[in-house]
Amino acid sequence: MTWTPNSWRARPANHIPDDYPDVDALANVEARLKAFPPLVFAGEVRRLKQQLATVSKGEAFLLQGGDCAESFKEFSADNIRDTLRVMLQMAVVLTFAASKPVVKVGRLAGQFGKPRSAPIETIDGVTLPSYRGDNINGMDFTPEARMPDPERLIQSYSQSASTLNLVRAFSHGGYADLANVHRWMLGFVDRSPQAERYKALAERITDALSFMEACGVSSKTVPQMAQVDVYTSHEALLLGFEEAMTRVDSTSGDWYDTSAHMLWIGHRTRQVDHAHVEFCKGIHNPLGIKCGPGMETDELLRLIETLNPKDEAGRITLISRFGSEGVKEGLPPLVRAIKKSGRNVVWSCDPMHGNTLKTDSGFKTRPVDRILSEVSQFIDIVSSEGCYPGGVHFEMTGQDVTECIGGAQAISEADLSSRYHTHCDPRLNGEQALELAFLIAEKLQLMKEAVNAEARQAS
Repeated sequence: MTWTPNSWRARPANHIPDDYPDVDALANVEARLKAFPPLVFAGEVRRLKQQLATVSKGEAFLLQGGDCAESFKEFSADNIRDTLRVMLQMAVVLTFAASKPVVKVGRLAGQFGKPRSAPIETIDGVTLPSYRGDNINGMDFTPEARMPDPERLIQSYSQSASTLNLVRAFSHGGYADLANVHRWMLGFVDRSPQAERYKALAERITDALSFMEACGVSSKTVPQMAQVDVYTSHEALLLGFEEAMTRVDSTSGDWYDTSAHMLWIGHRTRQVDHAHVEFCKGIHNPLGIKCGPGMETDELLRLIETLNPKDEAGRITLISRFGSEGVKEGLPPLVRAIKKSGRNVVWSCDPMHGNTLKTDSGFKTRPVDRILSEVSQFIDIVSSEGCYPGGVHFEMTGQDVTECIGGAQAISEADLSSRYHTHCDPRLNGEQALELAFLIAEKLQLMKEAVNAEARQAS
């Protein structure tokens, strides 16, 4: 009853820069943002929440992916299109394998800021503030670039609006036609060194589409086959920006953060009595909670009670991020606690953040085999505890980058320097992301076969 969009300001706030040189200029920018149009709309947010509710029931699958941190420099229509194309390809594979709809949520149109493990960095004896994302400061290692600049918030809003406009055009303007997406996926299968592993599933999808077309079912006769819903998400980190974008919905009287359809609370900002949880508890958007090393069952249950006291289905997505070597120990107690509590949640896996390492050459990277291993373990653990492994949350790009080692392309440590473009953490490239989709597809098919076998035995 006492919540307001700015009540978070009375709480401790981690990972929000407090070194803006001109606080009046920051306040002015936030006031300008309050007058800007919303980026997303309450009706869209409610539709996503309804779809996530079906995921929590085991009737759909959540595919959430995109850039680690969007940048001003790499912003282009081609990059947005390529990232969307990979997500659509992954969705086709997963939809067919699970025989369930796939809810598509991009890490885009707002994923700029990043919490950092250290507020400063030192190079060759020079110490400067860390790079914290293009909506805060610049990557160049100079005092001028690393100074937080509130005008960057205006540029991030503008880029988010343009990204959303393009995503809506692609997803509803024919680019997402199911037949087109499948043809793109076949191109990947032909190029992949593991083509034989994927070919059987690809051929089954081809047969299904051919059968449907022979029956008169195609994008020409069913327009929905040429359109998809793609939602946006980002970490709720810079709360001044999020506050400025929070508006009352005229139809319901509820508060919505109109900067994105879905927001999540990060591993470093999930303290139940701190600012980020205080802000998120009052908005009606779907929320993610990163669950990683050090999270206790009591802490998780308190977070869920604070953020979703009415146990609304589709409100909470729990995003596991333990790393391939820690998931077997860290995840089962949390799943058991949620199962015992009877809470409605979506279980999703972030296989990226717990598997980051630094090479001898100084590059941060993520081994693809560890990423695939964590997803595989996650699916096995959650399903063995009687819950539904309902999603994956990953960092990727449609560009042909060399940032994660391994995979079918066998990217080596020596290859990293050739196309290492990330502004923050390493991302899967398009072909590595599709490898992940096929792995999940295989696991989901095994789950489906096991359920069918149990049903046959019961009958």
